[in-house]
This record gives sequence, C-alpha cells and structure tokens, in this order.
Amino acid sequence: MKKYARIFRYLKPFKSNIGLYLLFSVLSIVFSLVSFGAVPFFVKMIFSPEKIVVLPPKNIFSTDEINYQLSLFIQQHGKDGPILALGIICILIVASTFLKNLFYYLSFYILSPMKMSVITKFRSDIYNKLLQLPIGYFTEQKKGDVMSRVTNDLTEIEISVVGTVEGFIKDPLNLIIILFILIAISPKLSLMLFVFLPLTGFIIGRISRSLKKNSNASAIKLGEVLSILDETLSGLRVIKAFNAEKKIKEKFEETNKQLYVIKNKLQIRRDLASPLSEFLGVTVLAGVLWIGGKLVLGGNAAGLDAEGFILYIVLFTQVINPAKSLSTSFYNMQKGSAAIQRIEEILNAPVLVDENISGKQIQTFHQSIQFKNVSFSYDDKIILKDINLTIQKGRTIALVGSSGAGKSTLADLIPRFHDVSGGELLIDGINIKNYSLQSVRNLMGIVTQEPILFNDTIAANIALGSINATQQQIEEAAKIANAHNYIIHKEEGYNTNIGDRGTKLSGGERQRLTIARAVLKNPPILILDEATSSLDTESEKLVQDAINNMMQNRTSIVIAHRLSTIRHADEIIVLQKGEIVERGTHDELLTYNGIYKKLVDMQEVK
Repeated sequence: MKKYARIFRYLKPFKSNIGLYLLFSVLSIVFSLVSFGAVPFFVKMIFSPEKIVVLPPKNIFSTDEINYQLSLFIQQHGKDGPILALGIICILIVASTFLKNLFYYLSFYILSPMKMSVITKFRSDIYNKLLQLPIGYFTEQKKGDVMSRVTNDLTEIEISVVGTVEGFIKDPLNLIIILFILIAISPKLSLMLFVFLPLTGFIIGRISRSLKKNSNASAIKLGEVLSILDETLSGLRVIKAFNAEKKIKEKFEETNKQLYVIKNKLQIRRDLASPLSEFLGVTVLAGVLWIGGKLVLGGNAAGLDAEGFILYIVLFTQVINPAKSLSTSFYNMQKGSAAIQRIEEILNAPVLVDENISGKQIQTFHQSIQFKNVSFSYDDKIILKDINLTIQKGRTIALVGSSGAGKSTLADLIPRFHDVSGGELLIDGINIKNYSLQSVRNLMGIVTQEPILFNDTIAANIALGSINATQQQIEEAAKIANAHNYIIHKEEGYNTNIGDRGTKLSGGERQRLTIARAVLKNPPILILDEATSSLDTESEKLVQDAINNMMQNRTSIVIAHRLSTIRHADEIIVLQKGEIVERGTHDELLTYNGIYKKLVDMQEVK
C-alpha cells in the first residue's frame, strides 16, 4: 500500500466526505439487500399462501420472524390478506430499490470531486516538480517519456487507481454485509464459502502478477513512440530534405508494433478478471445449491427452510457482482501501480539546486562575480576543472573555445541552472548558494542561441519576466532591440500571435523578441549564449546592434563562435576540455599565437 500513500495523502482534506461516502454506501447496500430479500416472501405469497405460522419464533432476527409477522397480517385481514401482503411486498421492493439507487447516486456525488481533486493535485505536483528540477535532469530524459508520464500514466492512475477506489471501499463492504447475513441464515452452509473464496482470490492474484511488469513496459514503449513523434514534428523539414520518410516511418512502425504486442498481452490479462471471477463465483454457487439443496431436502439443514434457502441463494448471487468488481479493481490497481511508480520517479527526483527561499535577498549587483577553484561534473564526467575567474561589474567577458569545451556550462552556473561540484561561486563576495535562488535570477537576463518563445502574443512574450510592464515599457524595450519597426507592421501589432515556438516570425525577428524580453527585465547582468550564430548576415547585424544597445552599462558574459562579435570584449576567456587555457583582450591573445589565434585565423577575422 506504500505505492498509494500519496493518493491517501491527497484524500486527507476529504475526511468528512469519506465518512459520508461510507454511510451512503452502507445504506445503498442495505436497501439493495432488502429488495432482494423480499423475493422469497413474494414467491411464498404466490405459491404457498395457505401456510400460516402460529407460534412466534425463538430468534427474532430470522426469516421465521418475517414469516410469523406476515402470517399474522394475513390472518388479521381474512381472505384479502394475501393480496394486501403481496401489495406490501411489491411496495417494499420499489421503495427499497428507490432508496438503494438514491444513496448509490449520493455516494458517487460525494466521491466524484474527491477523485477529480486527487488527479488535479497529482497533475499540479508533477508540473511544479518539472519546473523545480535542474536542467541537467532533462538532458538525461527523453522528452517523449516525460510527456508520457505526465499524460498517459496520469490517465492510467485516474482510470486504474482512483477510478477503482470505490471498488476497494464499496465492494468489500458489500461482501462483508452479505457474508454476515449468510452466516446468520446458515452457518453450516456458509462454511464452504470460507474455503472456496480464498482459493478464488489466490487464483486471481496469481494471474494478475504479470500486469504491473507489462504495464511498465507499455508505458516505456509509449514514451518511445511519443519521442519519435516529437522528433518527427520538430525535424520534418530535414526528414523531407533527405528523403528520410521511409526510414523514420519504419522506425515508428517497429516501435508502434512492439507497443501493440505489449498492450495486447496486458489487455488480455486485464479482460480476464471479470469472466474468470464470474465463472469461479458461479462454480461456488453451484456447490452451494448442491450442498444446500441436499441439506434442505434431507431435513438436515438445522432450521433452514425452503424460504430461507431461497433467500440464501438470492443473497449469495449478490456476492458475485461485487466479487467480480473487486477482482477487476485488483487487476486495475496492479496495472496502475506501474504508472504510480513512473510518476513517483519524477516527484521523488532530487532537486539538486536548492531554492533557499529563506536565504539572503540580493537586490542589486555591486562589485563582481567570482569563480574560486570551481569544478563541475555530471554523472562522474568532469566538465569544468579549477576555474578561477573574476568578472567585475560593468565589464564584458567573452567565453570562446571548441564545442564541448564547457562554455555554456560555465555560464549556466551563474543563474544556478547547475550548482558547482567543487570550489565556490561568489556574487559580491558571498557564496551564491546563500542567496535565495529567485533573487539571484532577478539580477540576470539571458538570450540563448535558439530563441525560446511561446504560443502567445508578441507583447506577452516580451513581458514574460515583467508581470507589471506597461505597453509603453514593452514598446521601449522593442525599440532598443530593433524589433519595434517590424512589430508595428504586423496586422495586429503587439497583439499578434506568433504561433508555436514563434514559427510565424523569421529567425532574426524571433531573436530580437528575446532581446526585447531581456531589455524589459532591465537586469544588471546579461548572459548571451551564441545569440547571433544561427542568423544570416542582415539579421545578425540587426541583432548585434540590438545586443550592443542592451549591453550598455551592464555586466555581460558572452558565449560566441563568431569571434568578430566579441573582439571588443574587456576580457576573452579561452576554454579547452573544461579548463582556462588562455585569457586576455583580443589583441593580447593574438600576440600569444595560441589557440585563440588559430580560431581567429580559421574564421579569417581581420
């Protein structure tokens, strides 16, 4: 039950609702049994109205007591007695059925918001955790697999676990009440139930063991399907350009076929629950009919008459449906537990970067950013080693080097996308971990190589990090970013929707929007990660002019492959295999005739 601890925790605010649900469920079961319990007496009124019970029974909680009261009523009303008694029985059946269904509905009326609340809370917790997890977590995970957990696995929990909560509350209650009544009617006949029912449960349990394993394999395979789909949609232009449709299609078809085989096996076992439990239940019923019939016909039923035996059989048939439902719920819970496990892997994933909500608030940047013997490794792979670097306020520092040298990782340490593995990173002489994470990131604006935009209006994208920005401030930021002129020529201006990831804009237009977003935030520290490397010459000039406007009077960390964009930096840091191998101004580094000089010569920078 540990797997379902989170669900039980989500249900804590609904303690009173759970009590009401139990009450309505019990009442529904009781009135259901009343309507079914009236059947034997209805049969007696039709086939044996002349039988009159004269002496009151010794046990008032028995069918004999009901027979006695029914006989008295018939005696008191003479020849109309049987007809009147028959009418009362019919009214009793209708009334009890009405009350049964009323309380049945009320139980679901109470349960429904509880179920929806659990799923809503689950979904919110997963999304919030995804926002908290470090960026490194997502480099190790397939996007399709993460999406599968958030969508398919959560749906599986809703159907298989939360959807069967009533099965694990109502059905056991139903079984317990019915079994209690059956024992009261005939302890001797009920003895066999306690032999056959555990055996039935054992058989069902053995078959359902493989469900969890198959369900987990199904979820993993679905994640692969979603990953291929995501890659296809993202890279459709490249796929078509290289005539790779057949290859991608074969990959998808093979994965999809594997998913079919797994899900088919899973569904076969899942669908076996109801017919198997019904067959076993009817088998036990046949045994009860045989043994009970022999006892009644042989006069060895220990006080169990024909009406009591009919009542016993009628009530026993009501064991089959809840037993079927309970076994189906058990199958579903086994299948759903795999989904819970996959979601728990996200919810329990360690948040390696502590937000330090109660930490020191840094409002402004005064002096410097300092790396002191900083090292960083991920999964035992050393990415940065013994970095010593001081970035004074107002200066522009450029990071250059070959791909994989550690430039982006070094820049990512400043907004704490990762935390250092060794050494210290200081802002104004204080360890960055001692500040609250939010206050540190408030000091920074970031422009990445790939423009990250959202399916919203131009204005909303610019104001992403500035909730209270006015329209005038948004337009001023756009002007500094050289974006205002093209925006006002759009059909709806700043209210134009830019589509998914900004696909309605050109590359240069998208990048200038991200610069406008950084300008509007007005941060003292800028991090520019190859912001112009993917642009054409004309767009690059416009974006570079915007960057130059934005960098005025700010501390800037610039990552660049195009060395022409950073030749005026105050200091250029050359990285190789995670270490600083050269540093200085553009002119100084050229005189060293080292790695930087080779990079410059390759790009023919004059």
